Amino acid sequence: MMRRALVFLPLAIFLGLGFFLWRGLSIDPTELPSARLNDPFPAFELPSLTEPNKTLTPDDLKGEVALVNVWATWCPTCKEEHAFLNRLQREGITIYGINYKDEPVKAREWLKRYLDPYRSVVLDEEGLLGLDLGVYGAPETYVIDAQGVIRYRHVGAVDSQVWEQLKTVMEQVEAGSNG
Repeated sequence: MMRRALVFLPLAIFLGLGFFLWRGLSIDPTELPSARLNDPFPAFELPSLTEPNKTLTPDDLKGEVALVNVWATWCPTCKEEHAFLNRLQREGITIYGINYKDEPVKAREWLKRYLDPYRSVVLDEEGLLGLDLGVYGAPETYVIDAQGVIRYRHVGAVDSQVWEQLKTVMEQVEAGSNG
C-alpha cells in the first residue's frame, strides 16, 4: 500500500508546483504595493547623471509633490513612455529620474537624443537605490510628497490612462499637505 502511494508522489508534487506557478503568473505586477509606501524616500548619496561632480541625496527630491521615474536605456518600455514624460514636463510636472543599472554614457546620449524630462537624474549604476526602493524592474514611477515621502507606486509605463491615476494621487497628496 505504501509503495503504491509513493508512485503518485511525483504527480502530486508536479500538480502542487503547477498550481503555485499558475497563481504566481496570474498576479498583476502593476498592483504590487510598495514596501516603502508612506515611508521617506530611502537614504542615498549618488552622483547626478547630468550634472558633473554633483552628488544627489533625498533632500534634492524635496520641496513639492513630484514624480520619481526609474528608467534605463536597456528598457524598451522606458522608451515607449519617454515622450509622454517629456509632455508632462512641458506641462509643468516635476519629475526626478533614477537611471537604474545603466551605463552613464549611453544614458546621457539617450537624454540628448530623446530630450530630458527630469529636473535631476540620480545615477544608480549598481542598482542599490532601486533595491532599497523595492524596484522590480524599469520603468516604475513613484509619487512623493513635498517632504520626500513615497505616497504611491506604479509599475510599468506612464501613458495618458496611467497619468489620470497619478494626477489624481498627486492632487490628493497636494490637498493633504495644504489642509
